[in-house]
Amino acid sequence: MGVLQTEYDFVLPMGYVDGDGTLHKEGKMRLATAADEILPMKDPRVQNNPAYLAVILLSRVVTSLGTLNIINTKVIEELFSGDFTYLQEMYSRINQNGSNTIKAVCPKCEHKFDVEASYLGE
Repeated sequence: MGVLQTEYDFVLPMGYVDGDGTLHKEGKMRLATAADEILPMKDPRVQNNPAYLAVILLSRVVTSLGTLNIINTKVIEELFSGDFTYLQEMYSRINQNGSNTIKAVCPKCEHKFDVEASYLGE
């Protein structure tokens, strides 16, 4: 029986620029727990704007981003839209499929294979 992978590497398409102007692109995301999805529902920011749930979820499951010490909602709020969407899609892939791969088919020979999505952002 295989080992369950609980953390996945990613490379943001654009990257997060911190207050010092440093670009952060490489990071890790862990699988979500039930608490990750339930506890934010009590947050007043989510009750006032349900779309904010994605910001809180990502701030809980993104475990590293470049050399940043803390990943919080402020960091997620300041991501470029393309990077935010990239992380939302990755969240769905790893939590629904149990992997960060995308099914692909060779256009010439029609061979089916999986592509690791973590490096498609480069």
